[in-house]
Amino acid sequence: MVATQLKVHLSPQDYYRRERAAACKSEFFAGEVFAMAGGSVNHSLIKANVVGTLRDALRRKGGGCRTFDSDLRVKIPQTSLRTYPDVSVICGPVELDAEDDAGETVTNPTVIVEVLSDSTERYDRGTKFDHYQSIASLQQYVLVTQDQAKVETFLRQADGTWQYALCAGLEAVATLTALEVTLPLSEVFAGVEFPAAPPLRLLPKT
Repeated sequence: MVATQLKVHLSPQDYYRRERAAACKSEFFAGEVFAMAGGSVNHSLIKANVVGTLRDALRRKGGGCRTFDSDLRVKIPQTSLRTYPDVSVICGPVELDAEDDAGETVTNPTVIVEVLSDSTERYDRGTKFDHYQSIASLQQYVLVTQDQAKVETFLRQADGTWQYALCAGLEAVATLTALEVTLPLSEVFAGVEFPAAPPLRLLPKT
């Protein structure tokens, strides 16, 4: 989802009260609220596929990891950004933001998945990933492209760097090392209709 700035300045408590009464979700950072637009058909389908695939894989594996959809709000403790990842996984007890009296905001995701779109890709790869990297509990960040079968993963290393891996093609399988499960791209993109490739343009003969 893409965020559009609304010129207001709120405390975290004001933001939470406003969010509970709002008809649509908004991000919150440094006192400002950013309305989030809806996604495409492919975006919505891919999110649902990832949630279902991870839920089933983690249920079979056991171990106390749970999958959440984009209704779950996450606070980044170090930067105070509040946002709604497309998919998140929490392993172990859920830790809540003390500033949210309703107990609806978590602070300790283990894995976050974002489905890219033209309007969000730069943000998801750049500024938003910078925020996510400061979450002490986060072990793996996953980016899913919606107009082709491609999944990118960033795995936190012991020295604080992030190891990059690319999986492409419906036969490929992404490894979520942080969860000890796999993510087959055939399941991630099940039912997705990719846009037709533009026709090749032949150069005129000289």
